[in-house]
Amino acid sequence: MILELKNICKSFHQPRSGRIEVLNQINFSLDAGETTAITGQSGSGKTTLLSLIAGLDNPDTGQILLQGEDLCSMKEDKLSRYRAMKIGIIFQQFHLMPHLSARENISLPLEILKQQHISDRVDDMLINIGLQDRQHHLPGQLSGGECQRVAIARALIIKPALLLADEPTGNLDIKTGEKIIRLLFDLVKKENKTLILVTHNPDLASQCRTTLKLKQGRLTEQNNSAQRNPA
Repeated sequence: MILELKNICKSFHQPRSGRIEVLNQINFSLDAGETTAITGQSGSGKTTLLSLIAGLDNPDTGQILLQGEDLCSMKEDKLSRYRAMKIGIIFQQFHLMPHLSARENISLPLEILKQQHISDRVDDMLINIGLQDRQHHLPGQLSGGECQRVAIARALIIKPALLLADEPTGNLDIKTGEKIIRLLFDLVKKENKTLILVTHNPDLASQCRTTLKLKQGRLTEQNNSAQRNPA
């Protein structure tokens, strides 16, 4: 087991309506190499749950164990380094550094962690995402699909224990989105990564081995199906 959530609750305070419960008694676990989709309508708590798993926020109660380490009990400096080493995140909005080239964006996490053989690792990743010829372009000179390829490469370059993707095709047209998802699943399979994918798209969710459905802050459904490659 690589990830385990135990009795996770999360609420927020709003001035007029008071305390709003977003997540209530969330429990689930993942084995290494599994792919899981989290689905639900807007406001169901999907992104909040992903933020908690990523260590970007803390739950009100409960535990989040990644490779046996409780993220909720870590001090901020340890959590920041653990997150940088163990968790890769792909955002809908890309979140690339605009003043850095594609190559520099991909290498940035390795530079921060002071890793070795950075250039060789980035070369391999550029080949994997098919952007060798665009590696020196800035994000503003790349298409949306190319930017998301860079974001995927940046998330995977650290060889994370857990890969999180929040609506990774949300800003892309259908054709480009299909290519990005095919690339993502191919790389996840090639590197045997554990993936949690937040999406409102049932077709996209069906490409994961497991689907968890959030409704009003609760997990209401779990479907297991044979994992298949994107068409």
